[in-house]
Amino acid sequence: MTAMLRDLLVPLTPLPAKADIYSGDTYVQESVAQLDEAGLDAAKFAREHSMLLLKPDAIVGRAVLPTLTWLRDNDFRVVSAHTLAVNRHLVRALWYYAWNIASPERRRLADLLVGISDALVLVVGGPVGELPTPVRLTAAKGATDPRKRRPGELRHLLGRDSFLLNLVHSPDDPADVLRELAIYFDEHTRSRVLADIGTGTDCSGHAAELAEELYSRTPAREFERDAAIERILADLGGPPDGFDPRADEACAALLRAAWAADRAMDPWSVIVLGSQVLPMRTGTGPQTLRPVGAPDWLEGLP
Repeated sequence: MTAMLRDLLVPLTPLPAKADIYSGDTYVQESVAQLDEAGLDAAKFAREHSMLLLKPDAIVGRAVLPTLTWLRDNDFRVVSAHTLAVNRHLVRALWYYAWNIASPERRRLADLLVGISDALVLVVGGPVGELPTPVRLTAAKGATDPRKRRPGELRHLLGRDSFLLNLVHSPDDPADVLRELAIYFDEHTRSRVLADIGTGTDCSGHAAELAEELYSRTPAREFERDAAIERILADLGGPPDGFDPRADEACAALLRAAWAADRAMDPWSVIVLGSQVLPMRTGTGPQTLRPVGAPDWLEGLP
Protein backbone atom coordinates (compact mmCIF):
# COMPACT_ATOMS: atom_id res chain seq x y z
CA MET A 1 0.00 0.00 0.00
CA THR A 2 2.74 2.48 0.98
CA ALA A 3 4.81 1.79 -2.14
CA MET A 4 1.76 2.12 -4.40
CA LEU A 5 0.77 5.36 -2.68
CA ARG A 6 4.26 6.78 -3.12
CA ASP A 7 4.09 6.00 -6.85
CA LEU A 8 0.82 7.97 -6.96
CA LEU A 9 2.33 10.91 -5.05
CA VAL A 10 5.63 11.32 -6.90
CA PRO A 11 4.05 13.20 -9.85
CA LEU A 12 1.94 15.31 -7.46
CA THR A 13 4.75 17.19 -5.69
CA PRO A 14 8.20 18.50 -6.62
CA LEU A 15 9.54 17.30 -3.24
CA PRO A 16 10.64 13.64 -3.17
CA ALA A 17 10.71 13.83 0.64
CA LYS A 18 7.02 14.80 0.68
CA ALA A 19 6.09 11.80 -1.44
CA ASP A 20 8.03 9.58 0.97
CA ILE A 21 6.42 11.04 4.11
CA TYR A 22 2.90 11.36 2.74
CA SER A 23 2.84 7.74 1.60
CA GLY A 24 2.56 6.88 5.30
CA ASP A 25 0.27 9.77 6.25
CA THR A 26 -3.14 8.73 7.58
CA TYR A 27 -4.96 11.70 6.06
CA VAL A 28 -3.56 11.05 2.58
CA GLN A 29 -4.43 7.38 2.89
CA GLU A 30 -8.04 8.21 3.84
CA SER A 31 -8.56 10.57 0.92
CA VAL A 32 -7.02 8.29 -1.68
CA ALA A 33 -8.99 5.27 -0.43
CA GLN A 34 -12.29 7.17 -0.57
CA LEU A 35 -11.59 8.59 -4.03
CA ASP A 36 -10.70 5.09 -5.25
CA GLU A 37 -13.92 3.68 -3.78
CA ALA A 38 -15.88 6.41 -5.55
CA GLY A 39 -14.30 5.42 -8.86
CA LEU A 40 -12.35 8.66 -9.14
CA ASP A 41 -8.74 9.13 -10.20
CA ALA A 42 -7.11 10.57 -7.06
CA ALA A 43 -4.22 12.14 -8.99
CA LYS A 44 -6.57 13.81 -11.47
CA PHE A 45 -8.80 15.05 -8.64
CA ALA A 46 -5.82 16.58 -6.84
CA ARG A 47 -4.55 18.34 -9.95
CA GLU A 48 -7.95 19.80 -10.83
CA HIS A 49 -9.10 20.91 -7.35
CA SER A 50 -7.85 22.79 -4.35
CA MET A 51 -9.21 24.16 -1.07
CA LEU A 52 -9.16 27.69 0.25
CA LEU A 53 -9.47 28.02 4.02
CA LEU A 54 -10.89 31.35 5.17
CA LYS A 55 -9.56 31.45 8.71
CA PRO A 56 -11.25 33.11 11.72
CA ASP A 57 -9.41 36.37 10.95
CA ALA A 58 -11.06 36.35 7.51
CA ILE A 59 -14.46 36.05 9.20
CA VAL A 60 -13.66 38.88 11.61
CA GLY A 61 -12.36 40.95 8.69
CA ARG A 62 -15.45 40.25 6.53
CA ALA A 63 -13.22 38.94 3.75
CA VAL A 64 -15.44 36.25 2.22
CA LEU A 65 -17.29 38.26 -0.43
CA PRO A 66 -14.11 39.96 -1.75
CA THR A 67 -12.53 36.51 -1.89
CA LEU A 68 -15.42 35.05 -3.88
CA THR A 69 -15.16 37.92 -6.38
CA TRP A 70 -11.39 37.45 -6.64
CA LEU A 71 -11.78 33.72 -7.28
CA ARG A 72 -14.27 34.33 -10.09
CA ASP A 73 -12.08 37.01 -11.65
CA ASN A 74 -9.06 34.70 -11.56
CA ASP A 75 -10.77 31.75 -13.25
CA PHE A 76 -11.47 29.66 -10.17
CA ARG A 77 -14.90 28.19 -9.49
CA VAL A 78 -16.30 27.31 -6.06
CA VAL A 79 -17.57 23.73 -6.34
CA SER A 80 -18.34 23.10 -2.65
CA ALA A 81 -18.41 25.17 0.55
CA HIS A 82 -18.56 24.13 4.19
CA THR A 83 -18.33 25.75 7.61
CA LEU A 84 -15.50 24.27 9.64
CA ALA A 85 -15.16 24.11 13.41
CA VAL A 86 -11.52 24.85 14.23
CA ASN A 87 -9.42 24.02 17.27
CA ARG A 88 -5.78 23.67 18.29
CA HIS A 89 -5.64 20.08 17.02
CA LEU A 90 -6.73 21.05 13.52
CA VAL A 91 -4.03 23.73 13.44
CA ARG A 92 -1.36 21.21 14.39
CA ALA A 93 -2.60 18.65 11.88
CA LEU A 94 -2.77 21.15 9.05
CA TRP A 95 0.70 22.61 9.61
CA TYR A 96 2.27 19.50 11.16
CA TYR A 97 5.25 19.45 8.81
CA ALA A 98 5.93 23.19 9.23
CA TRP A 99 5.00 23.74 12.89
CA ASN A 100 8.44 22.63 14.12
CA ILE A 101 9.76 26.17 13.45
CA ALA A 102 6.78 28.01 14.97
CA SER A 103 7.71 30.02 18.05
CA PRO A 104 5.93 29.34 21.36
CA GLU A 105 4.35 32.78 21.03
CA ARG A 106 2.98 31.97 17.58
CA ARG A 107 1.48 28.73 18.84
CA ARG A 108 -0.18 30.60 21.71
CA LEU A 109 -1.61 33.23 19.36
CA ALA A 110 -2.80 30.56 16.90
CA ASP A 111 -4.61 28.78 19.73
CA LEU A 112 -6.32 32.04 20.65
CA LEU A 113 -7.30 32.66 17.03
CA VAL A 114 -9.19 29.39 16.66
CA GLY A 115 -11.39 30.44 19.58
CA ILE A 116 -12.57 33.55 17.76
CA SER A 117 -14.78 31.95 15.10
CA ASP A 118 -15.45 28.92 12.98
CA ALA A 119 -13.83 28.99 9.55
CA LEU A 120 -15.07 28.51 5.99
CA VAL A 121 -13.58 26.03 3.53
CA LEU A 122 -14.09 26.53 -0.19
CA VAL A 123 -13.36 23.66 -2.55
CA VAL A 124 -12.39 25.20 -5.88
CA GLY A 125 -11.81 23.96 -9.37
CA GLY A 126 -10.25 25.53 -12.40
CA PRO A 127 -8.61 24.78 -15.72
CA VAL A 128 -5.34 22.85 -15.51
CA GLY A 129 -2.70 24.15 -17.86
CA GLU A 130 1.00 24.49 -17.17
CA LEU A 131 0.19 24.57 -13.46
CA PRO A 132 -2.25 22.34 -11.56
CA THR A 133 -5.10 24.16 -9.82
CA PRO A 134 -3.59 24.08 -6.29
CA VAL A 135 -0.22 25.39 -7.50
CA ARG A 136 -1.87 28.16 -9.49
CA LEU A 137 -4.11 29.13 -6.55
CA THR A 138 -1.22 29.27 -4.09
CA ALA A 139 0.84 31.40 -6.48
CA ALA A 140 -2.06 33.78 -7.07
CA LYS A 141 -2.97 33.95 -3.37
CA GLY A 142 0.29 35.65 -2.40
CA ALA A 143 2.92 35.19 0.27
CA THR A 144 2.49 34.78 4.01
CA ASP A 145 5.11 37.51 4.49
CA PRO A 146 3.28 40.83 3.90
CA ARG A 147 6.44 42.40 2.47
CA LYS A 148 6.33 39.95 -0.44
CA ARG A 149 2.68 40.43 -1.44
CA ARG A 150 1.98 42.02 -4.81
CA PRO A 151 -1.01 43.83 -6.39
CA GLY A 152 -3.49 41.40 -7.88
CA GLU A 153 -2.83 38.72 -5.29
CA LEU A 154 -5.61 37.75 -2.91
CA ARG A 155 -3.71 38.54 0.26
CA HIS A 156 -2.69 41.93 -1.14
CA LEU A 157 -6.34 42.64 -1.96
CA LEU A 158 -7.52 41.68 1.52
CA GLY A 159 -4.93 44.05 2.95
CA ARG A 160 -3.99 42.73 6.38
CA ASP A 161 -0.31 43.47 7.01
CA SER A 162 0.53 40.69 9.43
CA PHE A 163 2.49 37.45 9.17
CA LEU A 164 0.02 35.59 11.37
CA LEU A 165 -3.23 37.30 10.34
CA ASN A 166 -2.96 36.35 6.67
CA LEU A 167 -6.67 35.40 6.45
CA VAL A 168 -6.44 32.51 3.96
CA HIS A 169 -4.60 29.24 3.46
CA SER A 170 -4.40 26.85 0.53
CA PRO A 171 -2.47 23.62 -0.15
CA ASP A 172 0.83 24.09 -1.96
CA ASP A 173 0.53 21.27 -4.47
CA PRO A 174 -1.71 18.32 -5.44
CA ALA A 175 -0.16 16.06 -2.79
CA ASP A 176 -1.23 18.57 -0.14
CA VAL A 177 -4.76 18.60 -1.58
CA LEU A 178 -5.12 14.91 -0.79
CA ARG A 179 -3.87 15.41 2.76
CA GLU A 180 -5.88 18.52 3.59
CA LEU A 181 -9.09 17.10 2.16
CA ALA A 182 -9.17 14.54 4.99
CA ILE A 183 -8.03 17.06 7.62
CA TYR A 184 -10.93 19.41 6.91
CA PHE A 185 -13.66 16.86 6.25
CA ASP A 186 -14.72 13.57 7.77
CA GLU A 187 -15.76 10.69 5.51
CA HIS A 188 -19.43 11.74 5.34
CA THR A 189 -18.60 15.35 4.48
CA ARG A 190 -16.06 14.26 1.88
CA SER A 191 -18.88 12.30 0.23
CA ARG A 192 -20.96 15.48 0.15
CA VAL A 193 -18.02 17.37 -1.38
CA LEU A 194 -17.70 14.77 -4.13
CA ALA A 195 -21.46 14.91 -4.73
CA ASP A 196 -21.33 18.71 -5.01
CA ILE A 197 -18.49 18.48 -7.52
CA GLY A 198 -20.42 15.90 -9.50
CA THR A 199 -23.36 18.26 -10.01
CA GLY A 200 -21.15 20.90 -11.62
CA THR A 201 -23.02 23.62 -9.70
CA ASP A 202 -21.35 26.92 -8.84
CA CYS A 203 -21.51 27.07 -5.03
CA SER A 204 -20.46 30.72 -4.61
CA GLY A 205 -23.97 31.70 -3.52
CA HIS A 206 -24.01 28.98 -0.87
CA ALA A 207 -20.58 30.13 0.33
CA ALA A 208 -21.90 33.69 0.69
CA GLU A 209 -24.85 32.40 2.73
CA LEU A 210 -22.52 30.48 5.04
CA ALA A 211 -20.41 33.61 5.45
CA GLU A 212 -23.40 35.66 6.50
CA GLU A 213 -24.28 33.07 9.10
CA LEU A 214 -20.72 33.17 10.45
CA TYR A 215 -20.78 36.97 10.47
CA SER A 216 -23.99 36.93 12.52
CA ARG A 217 -22.12 35.01 15.25
CA THR A 218 -18.78 36.81 15.01
CA PRO A 219 -18.39 40.57 15.58
CA ALA A 220 -16.24 42.53 13.16
CA ARG A 221 -13.15 43.84 14.93
CA GLU A 222 -10.30 46.30 14.41
CA PHE A 223 -6.99 45.05 13.04
CA GLU A 224 -5.11 48.18 14.14
CA ARG A 225 -2.36 48.10 16.74
CA ASP A 226 -3.44 51.23 18.61
CA ALA A 227 -6.95 49.88 19.19
CA ALA A 228 -5.50 46.58 20.44
CA ILE A 229 -3.16 48.31 22.89
CA GLU A 230 -5.95 50.52 24.20
CA ARG A 231 -8.19 47.53 24.91
CA ILE A 232 -5.39 45.50 26.54
CA LEU A 233 -4.39 48.37 28.81
CA ALA A 234 -8.01 48.81 29.83
CA ASP A 235 -8.18 45.10 30.70
CA LEU A 236 -4.96 45.39 32.74
CA GLY A 237 -6.07 48.51 34.58
CA GLY A 238 -3.63 50.87 32.87
CA PRO A 239 -0.06 50.87 31.55
CA PRO A 240 2.98 49.92 33.63
CA ASP A 241 5.42 52.68 34.54
CA GLY A 242 7.41 53.91 31.57
CA PHE A 243 5.41 51.91 29.02
CA ASP A 244 5.95 53.12 25.44
CA PRO A 245 3.19 51.81 23.13
CA ARG A 246 5.32 52.61 20.07
CA ALA A 247 8.09 50.23 21.14
CA ASP A 248 7.71 46.61 20.01
CA GLU A 249 9.88 45.39 22.90
CA ALA A 250 7.69 47.15 25.46
CA CYS A 251 4.50 45.72 23.95
CA ALA A 252 6.00 42.22 23.82
CA ALA A 253 7.08 42.52 27.47
CA LEU A 254 3.57 43.69 28.40
CA LEU A 255 2.00 40.59 26.86
CA ARG A 256 4.52 38.20 28.35
CA ALA A 257 4.12 39.70 31.83
CA ALA A 258 0.33 39.48 31.61
CA TRP A 259 0.55 35.85 30.47
CA ALA A 260 2.97 35.01 33.27
CA ALA A 261 0.58 36.54 35.80
CA ASP A 262 -2.40 34.81 34.17
CA ARG A 263 -4.11 38.15 33.60
CA ALA A 264 -7.29 38.14 31.50
CA MET A 265 -7.05 40.09 28.25
CA ASP A 266 -9.31 40.44 25.22
CA PRO A 267 -8.15 37.56 22.96
CA TRP A 268 -8.59 39.41 19.67
CA SER A 269 -6.56 42.39 20.88
CA VAL A 270 -3.81 40.07 22.07
CA ILE A 271 -3.76 38.37 18.66
CA VAL A 272 -3.53 41.67 16.79
CA LEU A 273 -0.79 43.13 18.97
CA GLY A 274 1.09 39.88 19.43
CA SER A 275 1.18 39.19 15.69
CA GLN A 276 3.04 42.49 15.26
CA VAL A 277 5.51 42.43 18.16
CA LEU A 278 6.22 38.77 19.02
CA PRO A 279 8.51 36.39 17.11
CA MET A 280 6.75 34.01 14.76
CA ARG A 281 9.65 31.59 14.17
CA THR A 282 12.11 29.82 16.44
CA GLY A 283 15.05 30.74 14.23
CA THR A 284 16.48 27.23 14.51
CA GLY A 285 16.67 24.99 11.47
CA PRO A 286 14.35 24.50 8.48
CA GLN A 287 10.78 23.28 8.70
CA THR A 288 10.24 19.55 8.24
CA LEU A 289 8.87 20.02 4.71
CA ARG A 290 9.63 23.31 3.05
CA PRO A 291 6.89 25.20 1.18
CA VAL A 292 6.81 24.83 -2.59
CA GLY A 293 5.52 27.14 -5.27
CA ALA A 294 5.09 27.48 -9.00
CA PRO A 295 8.85 27.71 -9.75
CA ASP A 296 9.44 24.45 -7.85
CA TRP A 297 6.67 22.78 -9.82
CA LEU A 298 7.97 23.98 -13.18
CA GLU A 299 11.59 23.14 -12.39
CA GLY A 300 11.19 20.05 -10.24
CA LEU A 301 8.90 17.84 -12.32
CA PRO A 302 9.51 16.31 -15.75
